[in-house]
Amino acid sequence: MKPADTEATVRAVLFDFDGTLADSYPGITASVNHVRASYGLPPLSEAAVRPHVGRGPRDLLAHTVPGSDPVRDVEVYRAHYVTAMNAGTHLMPGAAESLAALKTAGLLLGVCSNKPRRFTIKLVEHLGMQSRFDVVVGPEEVPRPKPAPDMLTLALRQLSVAAEDALYVGDMTVDVETARGAGVRVWVVPTGSNDRSTLEAAQPDRLLNSLQELPALLTRRAFP
Repeated sequence: MKPADTEATVRAVLFDFDGTLADSYPGITASVNHVRASYGLPPLSEAAVRPHVGRGPRDLLAHTVPGSDPVRDVEVYRAHYVTAMNAGTHLMPGAAESLAALKTAGLLLGVCSNKPRRFTIKLVEHLGMQSRFDVVVGPEEVPRPKPAPDMLTLALRQLSVAAEDALYVGDMTVDVETARGAGVRVWVVPTGSNDRSTLEAAQPDRLLNSLQELPALLTRRAFP
């Protein structure tokens, strides 16, 4: 992993959603299996679906539904996901406490996720976290989804924060690639779609064990 800049201050922390802030795999798996059932295919386990979450529904279904019709199946998936997402999404351990501590410390917080923004907004509200975030950005608002840097660039522009004063926290190699493209430091947690060894190989600036480490590292508003 690359060493963090000891002189750099942090004003804003942006988060990925699925696998980083929230365990949303049960809801996503249920909707994938709904699409599979429409083709007469047997259900997949959550473990089989997990590695394919994070690059948008079209990529997800291409890997989990053989012979997927992209347009039709994304529509079927999203229609079902509306009914499954609340019950199938829970905050990661320590997420609520960490967000509260960072907000109290005066940091600006945001979400940049490949999940459609309307779903992210509904889930943030369902989880009681809407007061924590200053900005929520989804792929509909930018020309390109992650791993392009567009969402991070837009969020920072909305927050009036320079890239060198921001941190992106994610759970996948795609998050590392996204942050690098935006010129933003990136820390990752092994709680989502990629395992620890895969994340290490992507060379993030820091590999955390969980979100519970964030407050101690960031509430002084400087990178250790």
